[in-house]
Amino acid sequence: MAVDVLIVDDSAAIRKILQRVLMQAEVPLGQVIEAGDGVEAIEKLTAQPVNLVLSDINMPNMDGLQLLARIKANAAWSSMPVIMITTEGSQAKVMEAVQLGAAGYVRKPFTADQIKEKLAGLI
Repeated sequence: MAVDVLIVDDSAAIRKILQRVLMQAEVPLGQVIEAGDGVEAIEKLTAQPVNLVLSDINMPNMDGLQLLARIKANAAWSSMPVIMITTEGSQAKVMEAVQLGAAGYVRKPFTADQIKEKLAGLI
């Protein structure tokens, strides 16, 4: 079954890299939607539901933790897995993401194998 994915990162380059890594990890991709921050991600999710969200933590306007909280608070989206992709060195931020309901996290720089491992059992 094809997986529709929303990739949220303020870096267009990272969004493209993540898309390429998903293909290398042999994820059966359907539609890949991109957003530059949490505000844009909410707009995209409202217009087009997805099966999986990959989100950076540190972004302008609405960061990844705020986005995660909004997704988990919405009944229509609450069961959707969200994986945080971050350079965040702070264990506190990572723990906050887990407490908010993140399905997992991957630290930048990441490999296709790390992404594949995090997605195992989610899709």
